[in-house]
Amino acid sequence: MICKTYAAACIGLNVVTVTVETDISAGVGIYIVGMPDIAVKESLMRITTALRSYGYSLPGKRIVINLAPADIRKEGSSFDLAIAVALLCAMEVIEPFGLENYIIMGELALDGRIRNIYGTLPITDSSIASGFRKFIFPHDAAMEAVDLDGATIYGVHTLADVISILKGELRSEELVMRRLAGQPAAVGHKADFKDVKGQAEARRGLEIAAAGGHNLILIGSPGCGKTLMASCLPSILPPMSKGESIQTSKIYSVAGKSVGRCGLLSERPFRAPHNSASKVSLLGGGSDAMPGEISLAHNGVLYLDEVNLFSRATLDLLRQPLEDGKIVISRARYRVEYPCQFMFVASMNPCPCGYYGDESGKCKCSQRDITQYMTRVSGPMMDRIDMHVFVKRIPAEVLVAQQKAEPSSVIAARVAAARRLQLDRFAGEGIFTNSAMTARMLGKYCRLTASQGDFLNKIIDKLNLSARAYSRILKLSRTIADLAGLEDISTECIAEALQYRNLDRFEH
Repeated sequence: MICKTYAAACIGLNVVTVTVETDISAGVGIYIVGMPDIAVKESLMRITTALRSYGYSLPGKRIVINLAPADIRKEGSSFDLAIAVALLCAMEVIEPFGLENYIIMGELALDGRIRNIYGTLPITDSSIASGFRKFIFPHDAAMEAVDLDGATIYGVHTLADVISILKGELRSEELVMRRLAGQPAAVGHKADFKDVKGQAEARRGLEIAAAGGHNLILIGSPGCGKTLMASCLPSILPPMSKGESIQTSKIYSVAGKSVGRCGLLSERPFRAPHNSASKVSLLGGGSDAMPGEISLAHNGVLYLDEVNLFSRATLDLLRQPLEDGKIVISRARYRVEYPCQFMFVASMNPCPCGYYGDESGKCKCSQRDITQYMTRVSGPMMDRIDMHVFVKRIPAEVLVAQQKAEPSSVIAARVAAARRLQLDRFAGEGIFTNSAMTARMLGKYCRLTASQGDFLNKIIDKLNLSARAYSRILKLSRTIADLAGLEDISTECIAEALQYRNLDRFEH
């Protein structure tokens, strides 16, 4: 009799259901087929030893284990548990009835304990859509999926737990995963704008960026608060919708960064890789085509401190993901696509010594040195940054004052109001923020009067701005108008947006 159990394989965020077919017949030998990798082939030793620890011995017959579909390579140790259950079914320890409702996954230890695996959240979400309703996962990995509706998720510690569930024993109810009652809410981001002294212009720039989802760079001397203000940005962003939360949590699940976390991510991610980060760590890839920092920042913020110390070639590889909102990693037999729609925030000093433009007069750099330093970030990359914000040194009297600044909660309320306007405006368009507007949408939602058009044309000719810079100025103007509650873009909104294109005068 052929017994079947079901598991799944993640190819990026795409999930393929894997059918484990087991047959025991007359003959000698154990065979595992269906394009298994070395880890899957080695599973036979783990499984037989684990079964023996519970008193089950494989019969001395011909055993064939097939992992279908056979044209997809099966990688890793996550199929151990499904294979073990299929063998127990073929040995008539477990009844086959009802197994078609289960996705069963986990790595077996030699003593029958079950070790964690990655990717349970996308596996559960996709399998629910395919008709599966029951899932057996290692306990900590199962915690990721407790917020998904329409599924019964069991978190198991040992093979005995699995046998108990499949035999319908009452204690299996104790293994059903649920969100913990009375679980404390997310603590929230520790950085708050109330702790930022002064910096009214920079705070305004960050508020506009958050309201429209715009990219931004902070330029200022050391110690003026660039990193602190960037770390405050998540505190004024609106909370993720459930759809956004599921999408971002899936990426973390595949990357193995959410095992043991109960439920979906509740806060927007804030990723701040070091300037020594490699291309693979930023973009994703490697032998397993894992997501990189740009995908881990999906629906959140990617912050590059001292951005001009990153490799110029590495930074230029970010240009296409910034435009497309996705990254495609190609391999010989497959291609993986990860979403990466994030706010790009960077910071840098204005010159090699760091004090160009500072009132202290410490800077001794030549104009050539300053220009070379500022242009380490290529022109095409800088062109994709909507806002260039210069941050000044904080005066002593402001620094020592005890008065608290406007807190993040107040700023977040204004940002949320602007985002609601955008959600209503773009209903049915497939986008959610002004920064994502296409060229067609600019003509529809960013109409200018004749005088405003003439004003903008003169500035564009004077600064020699690109077509991309022009579109970003319009998007920025629309966001400034939304924050002010204006139905139409005013000339003042355009003028303020133009002030954030200061770096366009540098030759790259």
